[in-house]
Amino acid sequence: MDKNPDLSHTRYIGIAAHVDAGKTTLTERILFYTGASHKVGEVHDGAAHMDYLAEEKAHGITISSAVTRTTWNDYRLQIVDTPGHVDFSVEVERTMRVLDGCIIVLDGVRGVEPQTEAVWRQRSKFALPALFFINKMDRPGADLARAMESMRQRLGAEPVPVTVPLPDKGAVIHLIDKTVIRFDGAYGEVVRYEPVDDATWESVAEFRENLLLAAAEADDSLTDLVLAGKEPGSEALWTALRLAALAGSMHPCFAGSALHNQGVQPLLDGVLRLLPSPLDRPPLVAARPDGEEETVGVGDDGPLVALAFKVQMWDGRRHVYVRIYRNRLRPGDNVAILRPDGEHLQEQVARLFDVDANRKTRLDTAVAGQIVLLAGLRHATTGDTLCDPQHLLALERIEAREPVLSLAVEPASSEDEEKFLEILEKLQQEDPTLRVEENPETGQRLLHGMGELHLQILLERLEREFHLRVRTGSPAVAMRETITKPATADVLFQPALDSNRTQPEIKARVAVAVAPRERGAGTTIRCEPVVSPPGHQLSPPQSTAIEEGLHLALGGGPSEGAPLDDLEIAVSKVELFGKASTEEALRAAAAQAVVNAVKKAAPCVLYPIMTAEIVVPEENLGVILGDLQSRHAVILDTDNWKGTVTVFCEIALNQLLGYTTNLRSMTQGRGQFSSTFKRFDRS
Repeated sequence: MDKNPDLSHTRYIGIAAHVDAGKTTLTERILFYTGASHKVGEVHDGAAHMDYLAEEKAHGITISSAVTRTTWNDYRLQIVDTPGHVDFSVEVERTMRVLDGCIIVLDGVRGVEPQTEAVWRQRSKFALPALFFINKMDRPGADLARAMESMRQRLGAEPVPVTVPLPDKGAVIHLIDKTVIRFDGAYGEVVRYEPVDDATWESVAEFRENLLLAAAEADDSLTDLVLAGKEPGSEALWTALRLAALAGSMHPCFAGSALHNQGVQPLLDGVLRLLPSPLDRPPLVAARPDGEEETVGVGDDGPLVALAFKVQMWDGRRHVYVRIYRNRLRPGDNVAILRPDGEHLQEQVARLFDVDANRKTRLDTAVAGQIVLLAGLRHATTGDTLCDPQHLLALERIEAREPVLSLAVEPASSEDEEKFLEILEKLQQEDPTLRVEENPETGQRLLHGMGELHLQILLERLEREFHLRVRTGSPAVAMRETITKPATADVLFQPALDSNRTQPEIKARVAVAVAPRERGAGTTIRCEPVVSPPGHQLSPPQSTAIEEGLHLALGGGPSEGAPLDDLEIAVSKVELFGKASTEEALRAAAAQAVVNAVKKAAPCVLYPIMTAEIVVPEENLGVILGDLQSRHAVILDTDNWKGTVTVFCEIALNQLLGYTTNLRSMTQGRGQFSSTFKRFDRS
């Protein structure tokens, strides 16, 4: 990629999907057809260009988002292939944050699946324009109309068909250009365009009508023409679809089979015509240290603004992926990072790299719009804004989800303890959803992650990448605690003095009220107490000490010692006793008041509840439903489709541990399931 790319002829896109929808296979075809790769790497052979980690090759799935770049019809494409498994959803979240558009891949048989919904929510959060590629249309049971209907029902999206597959002929019909597109050659690299015969065109008349009505809805200038039964020109249709795609009101759909080399090139053409360049995206909003806001558009005008969205170890050294929004970066440049607490620090960029999967190339300059890799930043982490030290700004941060599963882990040899801790620190920098903590009661180190596969991959990396053997316990589900009724507590903190009275007296009184909130509402704190003696007010350090005490008490509930959530805390009264009311006394009184109030508020334990979809042969439905009921699952719905049944349910995560093996046993290996975290709740 040259030093000064024409941003109007540049597309920064992500490819996302539910696991096994064919997302990486599609990416491999894109790289081959655009000339970025000289051979087709197949996922099932462990040869995919973008799945370069040993664990990705072994498991046949994408684990880490990978960045690459290529060209198509004189346009530059920078592409990010993202994981499809829910355990690695943070990779999708932080990637979506820095892209300009995306391709969502659907399985033509299954349509929208659980992780598709999660990906769609992440896309919607950042208002990314999206195209759909409905894949695997050559498989038995594939149905374009049904897949698009699942988009309407489960995503609330309005699909607009652009290409319709003819899988038995290895071709697709282009509804805008009115052509049959055939894909010849060993890998479909030779594209032939032919006129559509009348019978074939008649078979797709309903799809064409949907396209015309969507175009008329998007562009008022076409409304009268379409309603009069006249045909708009191709360019008018492309223009209308682009308006709808950029606005997010409609989502163009392309169909085919990536594995069998059908329909990918028309999708690439659609990316150029329908998805935005960096210049088409609305400006971002950044916060200054004084609380004022500033808009940041992509371009060279104004002080530097870049967002760090991923930390990764390359050859044992720390590197940071960033998207540059304004100005440019060069090796040796100083950058500032404004922290959420108002503090800021300064670092120096040592090296700049362009990235192609697991290969990096030195750059002298990186300009606005580019995604690049930086070396030399010791403190920048996921979500940090890199800015001009003379012009401090902070973009909205990237938030990671809380982990839901934990595992006790320790090095196999006590001699590796120091190395073990150092590696875990590096892994936490790479992965914001990974947490390591020590159990204060047992002294065990607990590895917290997003699921069984997430933790399994981390353990494999410890052994393969860092040559560290570890011992582990059984997986344990992360819990939360909450309360079920209001309560109050009034605590006078006054520890007994020692007999020699060598320590000064400390004393403070704090009264609090606690009340439950709805599931998933989180915790709120109000600290607006009546202070006595009358006429006194809390100083800022005293207020801070009380809030610290409240947060300390939220760290562990009375039932399982799990963090407290979904409650409201209000500090109603504070009594001061002169110099004896130190910050330490106020902090302790506030913490104890919350502990006492929670104990009286009928506390209960919350477990992670998942939404799950289980796809099984129809003949196995009875045994599957019986098994789910024994696991206390709540069956929400079932959907029959050509000999298979999809069961939709809510189920506690602890009931799903090891479920894959049981499901295979009950269905002779034909059953599949996927799940997504929904909320913490009583099981």
